[in-house]
Parts: sequence; structure tokens; C-alpha cells
Amino acid sequence: MRPGRTSTRRTAAAMSLAALSLLTLNGAASAAGGDGAGRSAEERSARFATFNASLNRAVEGELVADLSTPDDIQAQAVAEVIQRVRPDVLLINEFDFDAEGLAARLFQQNYLSVGHNGAAPIAYRYRLVAPSNTGIPSGFDLDNNGAVGGPNDAFGFGAFPGQFGMAVYSRYPILRHHVRTFQQFLWTDMPGALLPDDPATPAPADWYSAEELAVFRLSSKSHWDVPVLVGGKVIHALVSHPTPPVFDGPEDRNGTRNHDEIRLWADYVLSSRSGYIYDDDGTRGGLKPGARFVIMGDQNADPFDGDSVPGAPQQLLDNPRVNTSLTPTSPGGPEQAVLQGGANLTHRGDPAFDTADFVDVPGPGNLRADYVLPSKNLRMLAGGVFWPASTDPLFRLVGVFPFPTSDHRLVWVDVGVPGQH
Repeated sequence: MRPGRTSTRRTAAAMSLAALSLLTLNGAASAAGGDGAGRSAEERSARFATFNASLNRAVEGELVADLSTPDDIQAQAVAEVIQRVRPDVLLINEFDFDAEGLAARLFQQNYLSVGHNGAAPIAYRYRLVAPSNTGIPSGFDLDNNGAVGGPNDAFGFGAFPGQFGMAVYSRYPILRHHVRTFQQFLWTDMPGALLPDDPATPAPADWYSAEELAVFRLSSKSHWDVPVLVGGKVIHALVSHPTPPVFDGPEDRNGTRNHDEIRLWADYVLSSRSGYIYDDDGTRGGLKPGARFVIMGDQNADPFDGDSVPGAPQQLLDNPRVNTSLTPTSPGGPEQAVLQGGANLTHRGDPAFDTADFVDVPGPGNLRADYVLPSKNLRMLAGGVFWPASTDPLFRLVGVFPFPTSDHRLVWVDVGVPGQH
């Protein structure tokens, strides 16, 4: 989602697993993954990637209709980006959910399995879709505009249930019965939650009523722990898509929610902090010490620039269990920062790290919003942001507004997975 900036940030800081749709394609490519890059008897490499591909539509069912033929121009370009990068495990943000998983199947069948402009097809034997809080009516006036109903009063912003959802594609087996989802976790159950405050009243943290907080879900889409089996080792893909920290007012309800959505994974990977967390089946706690993981997704927060609550992404970047020894870069980010000017000229962050091309005047400029962050017990081998320079023939896949694919760029990291001993 392209975050238009409508407010100034303050500087203060239901489903069960039975509802999950895990789909397997018969006869697809081997789950070996990675096209053989960096393999050895002692260590194999696996490429993890996140891509907010903007495969969302305005009307429920429209994405299924668009993907039912191989003729959708945007989906062709998105598929080609994926084929050029060739991730082993891929999170797609802003992929509308349908209960049958039809859109996910059709995207594989009609787009990923078809080569585009010389790029080889890519087949994912395993994929995962599950419900999203977007578009699910809350029954309350959450934006306090005096009326109940509409996208702003849903548990997550959306015109219909599942809009702006997520999908995971994997060439390695997904351990279906160990997947955990956190769609229904309540914001108020997070100790020290940054609950928004109504500045028009003297009471603290009172933007939402007690009745609203009793049902208000932290995750604007969902948080999923997706265990993937790579060479006999389990790696937990921790995927999410926190709300943009904008489209609100001085109460900063989206900024504080974004901060705490990011915090959920930061706490989940630390056994000393994760005891309060419960999943949609009621199981409590986070990852065990020593578990391998990769945090993936559009976090909608830049470490230095933009409108997020200060320190929001640092909850992950400074986490003692997260490996930040390598930061993915691109040649296109620095070039576009100079060409587009505007807010980019005053940014503190390195434009080589940018992953999103946002409005420059007025607006936040280009930001680092999308992350692939492995655990420290996974070695980072390589990484990148798919943002070619304008002189590169593949620049046509990212372009400038109106974008042929998305205002976000695919981010990938290769991790070294220890072999069997």
C-alpha cells in the first residue's frame, strides 16, 4: 500500500489451524530449492525473500478473476521479478485472501509456471494462505468518526475480508501441523502496549473504549510462524505486514499499532519476553532458544526516516537474536533518490537500503520498509534488493509511478543452513 502522508508522527514512542489453507501442487519442482547455489555437504544455501507485490484488488474476487487467465500485465511482471530472483521461500504481501486458496494456485499455474521474457518458470510445491484481519467488521467505531462501518472500522483496514492479505510459496516442505497463527491476539494483552491516546481528553491511552479493546486485534493482517524444512533443519519463517504508520491523526493509532506489530516478533524470538504471547489455538510462548528463523515482511517502518514511531524497526534490528551482518542493497535506490529529490534529499538513511518508492513531495520519500532478517545461528551469505538502475534492461519491471509491479521492491537474503552431521 502506498502510504500517503496525512498526519505528523508524534516522536513518543480466529482462526484455528483447521482454517488454514495449505496447498500442494502435484508434480511440481523438487523442494531442493535455490537452483544449486552454494551447496556443499556441510552447508546449503536457501534464498528467503519478501515482496509486497500489490496484488490486491478493489473488489472481492477480482484477483481470482484476473489470475484466471495468463493475461494480467501486472501479474506477469510480478512473476518475472520472482523468476529473475528465484527465491526458495517467498512471502508475498498484499495478495488478496480467498478461502479456497484459488488465487494462490492460479498465480502459480498461470504466471509463475510460465516463463516471461526469457526468465525460466519457477514452481513452488508448497504454499500457504490463511485469513487476514483486513476487512473483517469490528462492530465498533474504531476511527471515532461517529459512524460504524467501512474499511477504517474493520479489524484491519480493508474493503472486504482478506483484502491486502499474504501468501507464502516454498520449494521446501512446510510443516503444516506446526504452523502457528496469531490473527486473534489482542493488542491489550501485550504488556506495556503503546495503546493510542485521545489528546482531547485528560485520560491516558483512551482512544479505544474498554469494550473495543476487549476485541481489538493487534495484527492488522496476521502474524504467521511457518516452519520450513531445509535439508533436515527447521527454519521458522516469521511473516507479517504491519499497518502503515499513517492515515490517522494526532492520536497516532496506526503508528503505535505498527510499533507493537513489529514488537510481537521481537518478543517472540526471545524466550525471556514471549510468555504472554498466545496463538489462535491458545498455545502460549514463542520460539525455543536456539530455534532458527527468518523474519520476513513489509514492516512499513524505516530505521531513520518516514513517519513510524522512533525505534520501531530497531526492535528487530537491535534484537540480540537477529543477524544484521549484511544489509541488502540495490543500485536503483541511490539513483532514484537523486533523480526524484524531494524528501529523499534530507534523509538520514542510506538510499542503497531503500525498498519502497513513495511520494517525494509532499511525502516521506523512498524508505527501507521491507526486511528479511535471519537468526544469528544462520549465516548470511548474500542479499539484495531488486531495484535495477534505469540503464538496466530489467528496470522496466520496477519503473516509476505508475509502477508496472508495485511501489515496493523484492528483498532477498541467502542464508547458510548447517548440513546433517
